[in-house]
Amino acid sequence: MNQREQKECVMLAAGLSSRMGKWKMMMPWGAGTILDSALSSALSFCDRVVLVTGHRSDELAAYYENHPAIEILFNPDYHDGMFSSVQRGCAAVQGRRFFLALGDMPEVGIDVYRALWSCTDERSCIIPRYNLGKGHPILLPRGAIDVIQRATEGSTLKDVIKELQTSIISVTEQGIHWDIDTPEQYAQLAGRL
Repeated sequence: MNQREQKECVMLAAGLSSRMGKWKMMMPWGAGTILDSALSSALSFCDRVVLVTGHRSDELAAYYENHPAIEILFNPDYHDGMFSSVQRGCAAVQGRRFFLALGDMPEVGIDVYRALWSCTDERSCIIPRYNLGKGHPILLPRGAIDVIQRATEGSTLKDVIKELQTSIISVTEQGIHWDIDTPEQYAQLAGRL
């Protein structure tokens, strides 16, 4: 009997929100928070989300601990930057491929996840593109985990992606570009709701 492949997502929510000036993950967004919205889209498609926390991790753990499809994973090295959270989250992946998403991107819809997953190339990093710009989430093959884990100190996700075979697919959602890093971005994007 052929078992259905589990759809997994590593979602990063460990940062300090230094450019925002205050913690952004739990800022209001729609009927919930920025992170609620990002998680909702991922969970609408994925069976499991590994939520990588760091700054204010206890609050996120308490808020999401009872959700059966969310695994909270604390990154003790979150002060070292986003890539340390990528490395920490990837270590928890169980499947043949997985999404890597950002918790500060509340306008990524389920159709982006569907489009990436429908790509039959299971050896490449699948990157969404809207108009001329690439965005997030991305879909990574399990083989990328070794590249991520052996990356040298100071490496970034972009550095790792350069080492991988990539495939770009067009999507119809500009939300793949909308991460919220500053008060100005928050005001601009919240005004679209």
